[in-house]
Amino acid sequence: MKEYRGKVRLVVKFLPYKYRDFAFVSAEAALAAHEQGKFYEMHHLLLKRSPQLDRPSLLRYAQELGLDAGKFQQALETKKHAVHINRDLKLGTDLDLYNTPSFFINGRRVVGNVPYEYLKKIVTDELKR
Repeated sequence: MKEYRGKVRLVVKFLPYKYRDFAFVSAEAALAAHEQGKFYEMHHLLLKRSPQLDRPSLLRYAQELGLDAGKFQQALETKKHAVHINRDLKLGTDLDLYNTPSFFINGRRVVGNVPYEYLKKIVTDELKR
C-alpha cells in the first residue's frame, strides 16, 4: 500500500474458519476496533498475539489500543458485526475460497501467504494494463 499509494485500493473481507477457536469473535473485534478508527492496529495485534484470542484477551487488546472499552465490549456482546462477517463468509463460499490469506488483484486470484515480490509483480503488471 505504501509503495503504490493512490494507485491501489485494499478491501478486507472476513473468512473466519469455523473450526478455529475465536475466529469469528476476532473478526468482530477487528470491526469493533474499526468503528473507533483502529482496524489495522487491532488486526496486527490479533495476528501478533494469536492464539490468545479469547474474549478477555480481546478486551485487554482494546484497552491497550486506547479504545472505548464499553463500546467495544457491547459490540462483541451483541454481535453487532455478525451480519457483515456472514456476508463475507457467503462471498467466500460463492468464490470457492477456503484459504487465508487470499487476494484478488483485478480479478486475479492469489491464494496463500506469498512473497511480497510475487504480489508486487502482479500489481505492477495490472497497473500497466
